[in-house]
Amino acid sequence: MIDERRLTTEEKALKINLTSDIYGCFAEIGAGQEVAANFFKAGGSSGTIAHTQSAYDMKVSDSLYGEASRYVCEERLETMLATEYANMEKRLPKKIKESRFFAFCNTVESLNYHKTNQGQGWVGMRFQLSLDEKPNEIILHIKLHDNSHKAQQEAIGILGVNLIDACYFHHEDLDDFLTNLTHRLPRDRMEIDMIRVSGPDFDNIDNRIIALNLVKRGITDATMFDLGGHVLQPATALYKKNILLMRGRFRPVTKVHIDMIEKGKAQFLKEEGIKEENVQVVFELTLKDLTADGKILDKDFVDRAELLGTLGYTVMISNYLKHYKMVDYLSTIARGQKMGLIVGIYNLQTIFDERYYANLPGGLLEAFGRGFGHDISMFVYPAINVETGDIYNLENFKVNDNLKGLLQYMKDNDKLASLEGYDSKLLHIMSDDVLSKINADVSSWEDDVPTEVVKAIKFYELFSYMNKEIAQS
Repeated sequence: MIDERRLTTEEKALKINLTSDIYGCFAEIGAGQEVAANFFKAGGSSGTIAHTQSAYDMKVSDSLYGEASRYVCEERLETMLATEYANMEKRLPKKIKESRFFAFCNTVESLNYHKTNQGQGWVGMRFQLSLDEKPNEIILHIKLHDNSHKAQQEAIGILGVNLIDACYFHHEDLDDFLTNLTHRLPRDRMEIDMIRVSGPDFDNIDNRIIALNLVKRGITDATMFDLGGHVLQPATALYKKNILLMRGRFRPVTKVHIDMIEKGKAQFLKEEGIKEENVQVVFELTLKDLTADGKILDKDFVDRAELLGTLGYTVMISNYLKHYKMVDYLSTIARGQKMGLIVGIYNLQTIFDERYYANLPGGLLEAFGRGFGHDISMFVYPAINVETGDIYNLENFKVNDNLKGLLQYMKDNDKLASLEGYDSKLLHIMSDDVLSKINADVSSWEDDVPTEVVKAIKFYELFSYMNKEIAQS
């Protein structure tokens, strides 16, 4: 047998065409014109394709799917999938008794003539894996990195064939699915920063684990989800929002973390143009902080996500270990908006460590230009000085003599400020200590975390907590 990973796009399309009970339609808007073409070129498509259409003109698109203010968006894709699948069921009531239906849709913006935009779009499948069952759905968002219109169209064509092939032949294993989905599409060609699956055959799938694996495999550098665990596409979720970011391990979330975010938000709202309704608070976890013994633990990740969701916060997971890279990434999303970054004083010490930027040609200055050249304010939360027991804050923060001018510049230009109104009684709380107490069954850990977190840890038995009442029953 042929190794599946070595199949060409044409061979995959032919394999699907020759599977007699796979039958569906294609609807492609904008640049996504190449997917259906691959199936026609492969041969044997008469038994697979019910119809194809391309509503390239906006007026035609409106007549098919209703008027829209934005055409390349998730909402438009959802409408396309629902409309096309329903039309197939209505038009072909007899065919559905003998075939597994699918509707493949995409709405894509590719590189324009002047190359002034970022190619990106939404791609989705509504499909049956078994006869007479409700359909499943897979939706993903892509970024196109080829520097020609033709190459981007070709990449979309490859992705579409990969997606249909993965949905029908590689859906039982997440690693296998992602490997086949991205086959022949290296990261420098295409980035997938969101995937969401749903339906009867995916009831046991946690979309947050898929999000984690996108980052873990380098398919994207960052993805996010909301308090309900629903995966979000970062640029869409943060559209026209002023972003307040807090980075950390949150293992577990403590009262210090809550104090940091609450006081930080209050201070952020004092800045000109910042209002409650246009602020998005984001808690970010980096892959490094999810690593134990060299492995990224899915359960540990979900445990922390559950706690942050319990508190009502949006979670981002990223590959960006260094602060300036995270800020640089978010700045491409928050154009014209402000950003706030909450850091602990010891994190600031790392940020001012020149050794941290040895990999950059411009060293620390390059990193600060990329990380603070945007409309950003950094709020610094104090800590207890481990050597003296005194409060260590921005006022007594020390840097090497050659960096004192830079530190003063940051302060004078409102890029660096002490976080005001913090609760000094909480500064003794450390996440590692709380975790050790939980593992040692020392009940005082409950005093260090919010009430909602205590309840969640006990109910879900997170971080190796053992509910004695349940264990004894």
